Amino acid sequence: MIDQHCHSVTLADLDAPAFASLLTESDRLPPPSMCRSVFDSALGLAVRRWCPPALGLPAHTPMTDYLSRRRELGPAEATRRLLTGTGISHCLVDTGLTAAAGHPLLPLPALAELSGAQVREVVRLESVAESVDAPAADWASAVEAALHTACAHAVAVKSVLAYRHGLAIPADRPRPAEVTRAAAAQRPGRRLTDPVLLRQLLWTAVDLGLPIQLHTGFGDPDLTLHRADPSLLTDFVRAVEPTGTPLVLLHAYPYHRQAAWLAQAFPHVYADLGLTLSYTGPRAAAVLGEYLDLAPFGKLLFSTDAYGLPELYAVGAAQYRHALAGLLADWQADGACTTADAGRITGLLSVENSRRLYRLGSP
Repeated sequence: MIDQHCHSVTLADLDAPAFASLLTESDRLPPPSMCRSVFDSALGLAVRRWCPPALGLPAHTPMTDYLSRRRELGPAEATRRLLTGTGISHCLVDTGLTAAAGHPLLPLPALAELSGAQVREVVRLESVAESVDAPAADWASAVEAALHTACAHAVAVKSVLAYRHGLAIPADRPRPAEVTRAAAAQRPGRRLTDPVLLRQLLWTAVDLGLPIQLHTGFGDPDLTLHRADPSLLTDFVRAVEPTGTPLVLLHAYPYHRQAAWLAQAFPHVYADLGLTLSYTGPRAAAVLGEYLDLAPFGKLLFSTDAYGLPELYAVGAAQYRHALAGLLADWQADGACTTADAGRITGLLSVENSRRLYRLGSP
């Protein structure tokens, strides 16, 4: 399978609160007394279901025993076992995050070595723009040059516009005078939140021609959820359509039906399945079915959105496989598709759509 959107992992020896903090989209480290409430979640149950067998334990091992076994093996060996058991052949890694629970993430070559997967980079737009030090009048051209350099070997770029401003932005390119005025207040290393500069950054990415991944839907508390509804991007989607630059709507939940509609309505829009299927646990098949209500099968992309914990790769892959197999079995039993159809759909979502979109070549 091709994991079309994910992050690296940490090899730190995590205690229970640090481990628990990476099983939630919250960026608040839970106190020891609250770890149980994090583990008692749909994602916590999924970790206990899918991950213990990779470490030589029975499924549904209590979390305390699982963490004890993890420490016994050591982070590197536990990570190797969890990653190599996923069946993931390619990881397209967003390098905009460099730490998890206060611990550094593995560089891409180390992640590739431990996982056995081919690892390719997805460049985060805002991280590049924030590093630029240029006079206001030159800011736009300096960002363009920086992006060309950063993306020399990248397969895609990613925007976190949803966090920085929200997705409701004017669709048109900003005028140069607007950009210069806004750039006068931007300093290198400062968080990029100005809507004019964020629009300029997006249009600079459109001109690159690489697929643009956009965070939509739920995330950490830095995000205001209703501003992350992908339907708010509709005017921008229309404006980008003549360029042909692909737009990939990440996560989307609870607005996954809106993402599916956009993928159905616009040829250059794709919808991602990552994060959502991990977090929805036993209801993953139902949620996946809601994506498939509208989205063409050639427009949906498997991912894990794993971050920090190798367990999130294992859970993301297992939840996806289980949900899709169950859903397609129901379709076949109902006469909605044939066995051949089910195999073709599985291949499209798991491998072929991403291979084509990101130009990854033959297996």
